[in-house]
Amino acid sequence: MSYEEVQKVWMNGRLVDFADAKIHAFSHVFHYGSAMFEGTRVYDTRNGPAAFRLDDHIERLYHSCKVYRMEIPYTPQEFRDAIFETIRANKFGACYIRPVVYRGLGALGVNPFKSPVDVVIAVWQWGQYLGEDAVQNGVDV
Repeated sequence: MSYEEVQKVWMNGRLVDFADAKIHAFSHVFHYGSAMFEGTRVYDTRNGPAAFRLDDHIERLYHSCKVYRMEIPYTPQEFRDAIFETIRANKFGACYIRPVVYRGLGALGVNPFKSPVDVVIAVWQWGQYLGEDAVQNGVDV
């Protein structure tokens, strides 16, 4: 996994330079792990790039956040559009997609509700998840 080619990250409604994609050390997520994430891919196909079950992944993320009482401040369609905006901004064809919804800088303490819900969408080029020879040789986990 390599980040060298990543130029932009989507954070709270806008694209930011990779070097500026930061969260504060006092963010709730850093101290209490208050976050949900998904992971899926865009593949190069004969018909062009295709996202694997993206709407299902977005729906699952929204359901997870609902259980944790984190309301995502974007509609699922806005979220989907932001994913593709981030992919285009990085000029990627095939890539890995990692949206993260987390409690940001607010109040520390077990109660997360005084901390805002923040959203990050990161994309990067990532080869075989379990290594290049995993399909041929299997993996030991």
